Amino acid sequence: MKQEHENSIRLQVTLAVRELAESAGLKPGKILVIGTSTSEVAGQRIGTSGALEVAQSLLAGIREVQQEFGFDVAYQCCEHLNRALVVERSLLERLNLREVSAVPVPKAGGSMASAAYRDMQEPALAESIEAHAGLDIGETLIGMHLRRVAVPLRLSVRQIGEARVNAALTRPPLIGGERAVYRLAENEDSTFCE
Repeated sequence: MKQEHENSIRLQVTLAVRELAESAGLKPGKILVIGTSTSEVAGQRIGTSGALEVAQSLLAGIREVQQEFGFDVAYQCCEHLNRALVVERSLLERLNLREVSAVPVPKAGGSMASAAYRDMQEPALAESIEAHAGLDIGETLIGMHLRRVAVPLRLSVRQIGEARVNAALTRPPLIGGERAVYRLAENEDSTFCE
């Protein structure tokens, strides 16, 4: 029964991440931030009973989609590590992110961040990031790590295990006023703005 539950969790997260990746256009060079309460996935109150087994199942599903699409993933730590992010060192250096020092463990960082840290080739902790999309499993509040402007996305997968799922993609801010144009038209008006 336990193996069946873990497979169900893996399938649910795989479906959710794939749907988000397709909707948000995630590809190489794009970043997905993931916040997770393994306690909530297991049907408990956030922060009370993290489970590495649940984290491993989630991680396997996320990795499957990540390998398919080629995007980078940042895993949000819990409040005890100030919501720092577990990332591959190559991403930290490519984006020139501010590194912070800690090793996430289940009681300080969370089970998901702890599992991700141990799974990465060369893990590092970043203080913050501006991700292109986000998946919040268990309402961990990932908004601080999304680019402006975040747009809620209602996925077909509304729960993973017992945890509620929220997703967002981002878009560039629309600038201008009533004369602004947001898509190039074939027959452009030749009137110029001075």
